[in-house]
Amino acid sequence: MPTTPTFKDLSVTFKKHPVTNDLVTVKDKAAINQSIANLLLTYKGQRPFQPSLGSGIYKTLFEPLDYGTAAILKGEVMEVLNRYEPRIAIVQCDIEIDYDTNGYNIELVYVILGREDAPIGLDIFLERTR
Repeated sequence: MPTTPTFKDLSVTFKKHPVTNDLVTVKDKAAINQSIANLLLTYKGQRPFQPSLGSGIYKTLFEPLDYGTAAILKGEVMEVLNRYEPRIAIVQCDIEIDYDTNGYNIELVYVILGREDAPIGLDIFLERTR
């Protein structure tokens, strides 16, 4: 019988488990969602000894709020996830401009490779901050 791969990672909150006093872990879908968010929100050159890890999304957020910039953002998202997240295959990536809040809504749908789970949706909102 084939085994399904499971994924486990430390939570970025670094809270301790109330019973074991170990760090809380996240598993499977939550671990991958956390990894995707970390990859997208990391600047290139921010991590020591890994200068190419991350994306140029923050530079793009200060460009004009239009469809051209949304297309550039989509390219950045696809590039960083295809390069650094080998556990998933992206099914769909839509970026919508939100003029009311001066940001972009990213709707990402992916499947976990090696598993027969239903596609997983992830919504991320990106906005300019100063």
